[in-house]
Amino acid sequence: MRKYHSRIKSIPALFFLTRKIVFICIDWFHPSYKAGGPVQSIANLVEQYQGVSFKIFCGNTDLDGSLNEGVVFDRWTYYNAHTQVWYSSSGWRSVGNIRKLIGEAGADILFVIGIYSWYFNLLPLLVGKVPVKIVSARGMLHPGALSQKSFKKNFFIGLWKLTGLYRRHFFHATDEQERIFIQQNFGKRVRVFIAGNFPRVFDLQPAIDKKAGALSLVSIALISPMKNIGLVLEALRTCREQIRYTIYGPIKDALYWEQCLELIRKLPANVQVDYRGEVIPAEIVAALKGSDVFILPSKSENFGHAIFEALSAGKPVITSFNTPFNGLYKCQAGLNVSLDDVGKITAAIGFFAGMDQVTFNNWNVGANKYAMERLDLEELRREYDLMFGQNG
Repeated sequence: MRKYHSRIKSIPALFFLTRKIVFICIDWFHPSYKAGGPVQSIANLVEQYQGVSFKIFCGNTDLDGSLNEGVVFDRWTYYNAHTQVWYSSSGWRSVGNIRKLIGEAGADILFVIGIYSWYFNLLPLLVGKVPVKIVSARGMLHPGALSQKSFKKNFFIGLWKLTGLYRRHFFHATDEQERIFIQQNFGKRVRVFIAGNFPRVFDLQPAIDKKAGALSLVSIALISPMKNIGLVLEALRTCREQIRYTIYGPIKDALYWEQCLELIRKLPANVQVDYRGEVIPAEIVAALKGSDVFILPSKSENFGHAIFEALSAGKPVITSFNTPFNGLYKCQAGLNVSLDDVGKITAAIGFFAGMDQVTFNNWNVGANKYAMERLDLEELRREYDLMFGQNG
């Protein structure tokens, strides 16, 4: 069992006596989905953990600025029996309104998702009057993540240090590696809980009609340098097998996507690429069907919900070593590849393309088994019991 950091000793005893209200602050929440992992992480949390009541304060738009449909703005609305959501319009987010909303909620815990948002991270921490405040880093302090848009991120980290917020509150890490990244940025004295992500689990999709010399690849991800779709396209330039590559996901970085399109135009005739655009969470199962292998050589992943979901569906994965999903080859669940040699990715694609149906069946089952053996919902609930104070 993973332990929370040993320095956490100062939560008052009365904190553990009653069912808690956890007030979550996050920029985007369902039906938003274009911001990727953190949105899905919180949706999975409030759907699968019922030890507390949740109130979620978020924006009323998706990542691209489009208004959320089918929800009411600027008032509490039920998401499920133990979760309410306040989808705030931009004009509503004043210091006074945020302070009042947090105060009237009667929250026991303020659970802030992220590091770099003024309205949904820093401001609630500064003005919210709540007994316990926890900051969930969500992979944002991973060295790979810090290398992207570094000026903005260094500015916000500077604000954290200037205000001393990192000393006054707790942090949440999803694993031991993230705890190390948090302490590398804010010092070894910061107080850190460790509690993993609740994943979605899909039924095994049996492999069908896998022919040696051919392969169907799929990626489901934000289109941005972090996810490394361009590196996959570079690797495909020297593939000799018949490859079909389907890409799903919102375009977060338009310039990067233009570079990807240029790579697509240069691919050989044996490689077919199909961009299907955005896919809502409810349609991901269908998006995986018909593919053999899931590929996503990310520069970093705090968890990688799409990777776990693909594994659970029986899709072997080609990914980097910068995710929680390592040791794939020995489990016949996929391949981890180095990002400094595009040839390694080409070789990984060729490895799976060369398999016939009989051989590939073992990897289809192996991927599902790998996911299931790493799933312990009771352990996850115990970790959140500890963090949210339900163990007393």
